[in-house]
Amino acid sequence: MVWTICTRSWVPIVASLSLLLLAPVATRAEWYAAAQLGVNFADPLRNVRGSGSLAGLEAPNFNLKTSPAFGGKVGLFPNHGILGIELDVSHSTPHIKNLDDIPGIHLSVTNIGPSVVLRYPGMTWQPYLGGGPAILVAHLGRSSTTERDTQVSFGANVLVGVRAFVTPRVALFTEYKYTDSTFRFGGAFGPVGGFDGTYRAHQLFMGLSYHF
Repeated sequence: MVWTICTRSWVPIVASLSLLLLAPVATRAEWYAAAQLGVNFADPLRNVRGSGSLAGLEAPNFNLKTSPAFGGKVGLFPNHGILGIELDVSHSTPHIKNLDDIPGIHLSVTNIGPSVVLRYPGMTWQPYLGGGPAILVAHLGRSSTTERDTQVSFGANVLVGVRAFVTPRVALFTEYKYTDSTFRFGGAFGPVGGFDGTYRAHQLFMGLSYHF
């Protein structure tokens, strides 16, 4: 009880101090928001293995379709410097292709990734690169062989791009992003079990950013 009371009393103090410390950084930072549209080129789903009661079984690679991708991002560069952070969210539908006479399966993937970004702070051209962890929310559709299943996995994103300012605040950019993760659809086959597989994707984006 004493610990709970002490914790509750410290929470607003810590929060207030954090805001006071971050406020100067926020006021001196270059903020930006962006929208992006592109293409998702997914490698085959590799290392496919059964899970649950199907553990120990292996399956061929599942080929995935190339699909449109779209999303957005927000970020900041403290003190208008070369090192910044951003949060990127993108969505794609790399459906599983037919496997011989087995029909394909609908698959959607939402990629949520905070990244550390390093840029060249040019006035017009700004090449940049970055990377960080990724949270992938993948949804498997119902088919003749599978049940609906949604999984959340951790992975990594690596990105490289270039930004071109057309006005002091508006920029066009193009970006390549690589994603690596493992999907675990534990309920893909209902109570029998599911499957795991290595997911890797290459995405090409074009977008528009506004800098505050």
